[in-house]
Amino acid sequence: MAARTRKAVLLLHEKLVREDGTIVELVIWRLPRATPDRPHRVKYRLYLGRRGECLVRYDNETGKGDHRHVGGKEMPYRFVSVAQLRRDFEADVRKYGGKDEKEDPDRGR
Repeated sequence: MAARTRKAVLLLHEKLVREDGTIVELVIWRLPRATPDRPHRVKYRLYLGRRGECLVRYDNETGKGDHRHVGGKEMPYRFVSVAQLRRDFEADVRKYGGKDEKEDPDRGR
């Protein structure tokens, strides 16, 4: 029988810096065991920011559990799955993150 993993396993780390300086970063870990703050065994931080300002962040830091930050406000988040987490984050990025400069057809007008 294989020994159980005792360390967190990195599932995803992506970072994109858009032409307008907007940063999109996703970091997701599978934990070796559930904790009170992370009963689903997933630790994550999904971030969208521009010029030092957090526009959207989903995370589950110790002591707070699952939550999201949008427009300077923090609110609870109901974690369902990694796939749903990513879909929800990407929807908020589209809604609150604005467009990348190269995607903006009015740029330079």
